[in-house]
Amino acid sequence: MSLPPLVEPAADLSVDEVKRYSRHLIIPDVGMAGQKRLKNAKVLVVGAGGLGSPALLYLAAAGVGTLGIVDFDTVDESNLQRQIIHGVSDVNKPKALSAKESIAEINPYVTVVLHTERLDSSNVMEIFAQYDLIVDGTDNFATRYLVNDACVMLHKPYVWGSIYRFDGQASVFWADHGPCYRCLYPEPPPPGMVPSCAEGGVLGVLCASIGSIQVNEAIKLIAGIGEPMAGRLMIYEALEMSYRTVRVNKDPECAVCGKNPTVTELIDYDAFCGAVSDEAAEAAAGSTITATDLKGMLDRNENIFLVDVREPNEYEIVSIPGATLIPKGEFLSGAALEQLPQDRRVVLHCKSGARSAECLAIVKNAGFSDAVHVGGGVLAWVSQVDPGLPSY
Repeated sequence: MSLPPLVEPAADLSVDEVKRYSRHLIIPDVGMAGQKRLKNAKVLVVGAGGLGSPALLYLAAAGVGTLGIVDFDTVDESNLQRQIIHGVSDVNKPKALSAKESIAEINPYVTVVLHTERLDSSNVMEIFAQYDLIVDGTDNFATRYLVNDACVMLHKPYVWGSIYRFDGQASVFWADHGPCYRCLYPEPPPPGMVPSCAEGGVLGVLCASIGSIQVNEAIKLIAGIGEPMAGRLMIYEALEMSYRTVRVNKDPECAVCGKNPTVTELIDYDAFCGAVSDEAAEAAAGSTITATDLKGMLDRNENIFLVDVREPNEYEIVSIPGATLIPKGEFLSGAALEQLPQDRRVVLHCKSGARSAECLAIVKNAGFSDAVHVGGGVLAWVSQVDPGLPSY
């Protein structure tokens, strides 16, 4: 469905702006009025990472007058495979600052506002209130639900995108004119069920595909042209090179935008989504060792059985010496239990500790009461024990 323009046009465009945006101005559907609306628009991009990078660059190039950036992280070398707004010289620099510098090179007429704090229930309403439109480039469920609920309560539209390996999704959520994110996904998946990009990987160029779609939707909303994807979910499969769209209906029983909402104020979204299950957290309590603890065990030749629960491709990148690879899926199926010795202490690890905590709960329930897992996993081993190994 067509929607009215999100913002009023700016008073005018300078001669230099007319030259810069001439290819927009000669499109009848955009024209002078549409470009003036872009100039007058205030858009907030949540995350200057994989999706935020192309989104910020193209929003800036398109002439969005004010761009806000929410990101508290710093640039890591592993980001450069897909986060094209950053470069080699930006490693260890705050992502928001790096993004601002790149935007200045793209379009000096854009005002950039930095929000370098972690977005949470205490600050999201104040930050979002300053903008006309939100572009969500986050990669975790807690922030996605936070963004959605805040936008519903503030009556603001937002453009959502998601990527994983070779697949991507995008949509527009605006509760005043259609469904919200909770209408599509009423509850988050169980902890550990859906791997993050850091665990499962993502094809770098997929970020450009989905990020550019997000910007396309943002431009349509701002200028009031075309039919935004409100009420539709776009699914992209890169290996098959296919796009398909499914209808998303507003849920009258939705907890936040339904007829009788049960969520009327912001909640604890980390608790709502859960980093790990309650069972995993209980298993890890008192049964978590550090990477240096593990190093001591290995140096003393203690009778342990070290198990890496990551995937084979992760194991090929870097592994802790002496670890036996048994992927998490084999613990979930029960097949891994047959491979665990009864006469040795089982020590589990993954990349960062979340997956190994889930496996630890399974192992303890199977009777391996003295089993432990390594908090921080391979990342902690590389940073604390052997910095010469690659990280990812």
